[in-house]
Amino acid sequence: MKKIPDDIKHEIEVLVKDLTEHCYRYYVLDSPVISDEEYDRLYRRLKELEERNNFILPDSPTQRVGAPPLDKFKKVRHTEPMLSLDNAFTHDEIREFEQRLKRFLDSDENIEYTVEPKYDGLAIELTYRKGVLYKASTRGDGYEGEDVTNNIKTIKSVPLKIEPGHPLEEIDIRGEVYMDIKDFEALNRDREAQGEPAFANPRNAAAGAIRQLDSSITAKRRLHLACYGIGAVTGIDFKSQLDLIKWLEDHRFPVPLNIRHVNGANKVIDTIREIEERRKDFPFETDGAVIKVNEFEMQQKLGVKTRGPRWAIAYKFPAHQGTTKIDKIILSVGRTGTITPVAFLEPVNIGGVTVSRSTLHNWDEIKRKDIRIGDIVVVERAGDVIPHVIAVIRDKRTGTEEKIPPPDKCPVCGSVVEREEGGVAFRCIGLNCSAQVQERIKHYASRAAMDIEGLGEKNVELLYSKGLVTHFVDIYKLKKEDLLELPRFAERSAQNLLDAIEKSRNTTLARFIYSLGIIHVGEYAAKLLAGNFENIEDLYRTKPEKLIEIKQMGEKIADSIAHFFNDPENLNTLKMLKGLGLKISNPDFKMTGTGTRPLDGMTFVLTGTLPESRKEVKHLIEQMGGHASGSVSGSTDYLVMGESPGSKFKKANSLGVSIISYEELMKMIGEGELK
Repeated sequence: MKKIPDDIKHEIEVLVKDLTEHCYRYYVLDSPVISDEEYDRLYRRLKELEERNNFILPDSPTQRVGAPPLDKFKKVRHTEPMLSLDNAFTHDEIREFEQRLKRFLDSDENIEYTVEPKYDGLAIELTYRKGVLYKASTRGDGYEGEDVTNNIKTIKSVPLKIEPGHPLEEIDIRGEVYMDIKDFEALNRDREAQGEPAFANPRNAAAGAIRQLDSSITAKRRLHLACYGIGAVTGIDFKSQLDLIKWLEDHRFPVPLNIRHVNGANKVIDTIREIEERRKDFPFETDGAVIKVNEFEMQQKLGVKTRGPRWAIAYKFPAHQGTTKIDKIILSVGRTGTITPVAFLEPVNIGGVTVSRSTLHNWDEIKRKDIRIGDIVVVERAGDVIPHVIAVIRDKRTGTEEKIPPPDKCPVCGSVVEREEGGVAFRCIGLNCSAQVQERIKHYASRAAMDIEGLGEKNVELLYSKGLVTHFVDIYKLKKEDLLELPRFAERSAQNLLDAIEKSRNTTLARFIYSLGIIHVGEYAAKLLAGNFENIEDLYRTKPEKLIEIKQMGEKIADSIAHFFNDPENLNTLKMLKGLGLKISNPDFKMTGTGTRPLDGMTFVLTGTLPESRKEVKHLIEQMGGHASGSVSGSTDYLVMGESPGSKFKKANSLGVSIISYEELMKMIGEGELK
């Protein structure tokens, strides 16, 4: 095995340290100090050095992308059991909890507690040996869990190494893996768009991601961690729960939001009320609060019962669920023709909100839960936002309930319905389906697409019903006199809409591609295309084989894009839009005809007097994919030297940095490599 040069080894160590710092600031502190582009540049440099030198540190950020798929999970025995907590559902039960503790301790003194939100996720144990993440396991039955180390490593907020270093031999850190509500909703939108079943709630989504045998799938989910406790530990003593939380924070572990230190049961109850009031503002789902005796010495005196510790209890908020009846089920047709069953319910109050309808997702879901018209069902507001049916109360069936067969015709236009091969979605294939037309117009005008304010659901329905907008192309043909004849428009509202339409004529390629409503193409895929194709015309008549060459472009998406841009009717529509004054810029374009920008991933430093101003040369380097730094370091690829160079020349020489002239830089840009 060849010896790695000390300067290369040092640069890898520095890059790992810097990237870990930036990861911590971004995913834990939510306070980044560099741009995503700069992070990506450093990451690419690290990966390149690792691959070139076959040297990878165990805590390298490149190890978070996922490992080869497993056949099955191995079992892991917990050194100390991961016990569950008793539950309390009323404030009186919290007071009773404190009285039990006082009787057990034979003391009348108030007890100090910590109170924190109870994350609705999946319990995990992280085992560190000599400061490096050695193993991660699920709670399982409390005594034995499953080894999910590869999956846990993909979570950006999980430290792969305890920083700063600590001499402890081994420590089991416990926490909750969870998914933010907005990420959960985005995941379900993507799954439904691709004809896949939606997850019932963020907890199920997080648990499903952690239990993937293929960790590359886990890596694509935006999972988070909150650490709140320890199991076995060797080499350090903690005095209290607060002491532990501070140590976790100091060593860059994410900890629960809003932890409070209080004295006595009444203060605990006040804090519970506060958490319950604030829960709607939390980015994650919380179903209660966890109360723990703060002092570890007191915890040890109190000990454990058969299934859980005496010194902690979970207060559960009233469930945001309700029981109601399904009055009818209608079929809703989306912009891509996907037919979704929607249950109309007898109105029920859930968490202060009246719920009268719920998506049933698809027919596989209906079959799995055996949902029928007339059923009495349990409805939950997942994330306190999205209502869905979680269970049927079969004991209340009368025999009059009706099953819901999959559709064979579109409920709107009567066209033939097809089920996507290998998928769960049923789609209308009618070209002139009015439901799809209106949904496409709404999508085209939506905020993430062309962002035409004032062209929401009701106005789209009105304009469509009057024959003024039967395709999104017609938006650009609207006249004020047409709008003023409609019931919802006056002089000002008509002008505001026309101004918004005019503003939308100047857009970006990524927004425009997304606005077209191509099946399987969300915002991310649209951005990916814009990064690889400079103009919309470059996509005309493209082949799936060309698209599949793009990193992260799947076969299904590539086929869908190629199909869209090879359809003569679609191409004619795009030409019509350009003819109506649409101007498309592309700030996302990052590629050249040779595949990548010629200076991608390279770092340059300028010294001396150059033929052009430094500002212009720096701008050119960055346009071509490079990074223009102000100082020479081990990560510098090239020093561009002009006349009368300064001290940077000497430092570059000492570090072995390649030194080139301005003319050689121009040659690199023109030919893609240094000859």
